[in-house]
Amino acid sequence: MTFPDIDNAASPIVATRLKRQLAEQAIALAANGRWADAAETNRRLLDLGADAEAENRLAKALWEQGELGAAREHYQAALALDPTNRIAERNIDRLKTLLVAAGEKTVPAADGSKAPVRIFVEETGKTGFAFLLDLADPRKLAQVNPGDAVELTPEGNRLVAFSNGIRIGVVEPRVAARLLKLMADGNKYSAGVTSLGAVDVRIIIREIYQDPRNYGKVSFPTAAKSTDLRPYTKGTLVREDEELEEDLEDDVEDEEIEDLDRVLPPEDTTDEAFVEEPDELDEA
Repeated sequence: MTFPDIDNAASPIVATRLKRQLAEQAIALAANGRWADAAETNRRLLDLGADAEAENRLAKALWEQGELGAAREHYQAALALDPTNRIAERNIDRLKTLLVAAGEKTVPAADGSKAPVRIFVEETGKTGFAFLLDLADPRKLAQVNPGDAVELTPEGNRLVAFSNGIRIGVVEPRVAARLLKLMADGNKYSAGVTSLGAVDVRIIIREIYQDPRNYGKVSFPTAAKSTDLRPYTKGTLVREDEELEEDLEDDVEDEEIEDLDRVLPPEDTTDEAFVEEPDELDEA
């Protein structure tokens, strides 16, 4: 891959332009799961000077490649540059748990472990949020990040969530009950992690196929109000740790993905969002 010419970044104006180009390149690479290239690009950027966001992105890229010890070092560097850096602080804490469980290195993120960006784009009636219950232990959850793909598997009257091959929890009953009926009749859904807190995990679920038998049945009945939808912000999905997250809302306890385009607001996902539809729809 090619990089902007760092050696010729003599003037402040040129250096600023190069930094911006490298940052955009690093974000794009991370968004496409090219973690080795993303790491190298962020290292190039750091050659131009200290940068807390570049340290965060480099740490994220290293983490995705299984380099946990090195990832922690760069998050610590980011925190040293910016003591208020919540992304670095939060991930240092998560890595402490993961390092105890897995050691300095672990397996790189598998291809396809990240949810496609389109999952996080709101579509009235086809996307909704849900919390997970019966969570996996903290050591296992430490291996999951916002933006990771989630597989939903019916097990009796429960809808179990798996990510990166790990059983991470069970979809809350009020949401699962409706989706299980629709899945039994042929509907298909994809999902992704939107937030990880100390005691909760939230996912977004998207209908990707509606079976003809479910014609007229809406997966997520409540329509979002346009005034509540948050606009797309450039680079959001890869800003989390800084990079996916990606992310993030101002919730101190959670890591969140900011909406890629327009995502159904979590505050709209009340119990009413998953009530049964009127009988006439079911008969349609």
